[in-house]
Amino acid sequence: MALSPPTKLPLTELYLIRHGIAAERGTYRVDDDRPLTDAGRARTRAVALRLLALGCQTDKIFTSSLVRAQQTAEILLDVGLAPTVELSAALAPGGKLADWLPVLAQWQAQSSGRLALVGHEPDLSNWAQQLVTGQVSDRWRLKKAGVIGLHVPAAETAIGNSELFWLTPPRLLL
Repeated sequence: MALSPPTKLPLTELYLIRHGIAAERGTYRVDDDRPLTDAGRARTRAVALRLLALGCQTDKIFTSSLVRAQQTAEILLDVGLAPTVELSAALAPGGKLADWLPVLAQWQAQSSGRLALVGHEPDLSNWAQQLVTGQVSDRWRLKKAGVIGLHVPAAETAIGNSELFWLTPPRLLL
């Protein structure tokens, strides 16, 4: 009797998006409350519209709970890049990729669609490096409203086995 090859899950197309330009550090009593500036809103909206024009719609956006990240996610939602947004504690500053991988595994078990994550630096760049190379070198930096695109295999094998297809500052999208 011949054995069937294992079923291979399709790759998840994952967009890591840094929040837009926010108020300066120290201008708010609680850093988590810093909102996007008017320029940050405008630039983020322009990037979002360009992503839409490029066909980068996603099935869901996960975001950090910090005000600037939520505002960025709302802009992405408003222009039609995804139908829903969900908060994820793992995307808060200092969040660990290991804490988010179970969310990815659950998503992959239910869907093979595209995802967007809105978060902070250096976390997003570090996560991308871990997913692609298996380690962090601190050589990648994502600008505010910048985007990293990855093809990610099954969550349990994602670290070191993902493929980078996009790393761009916002100026290249404007």
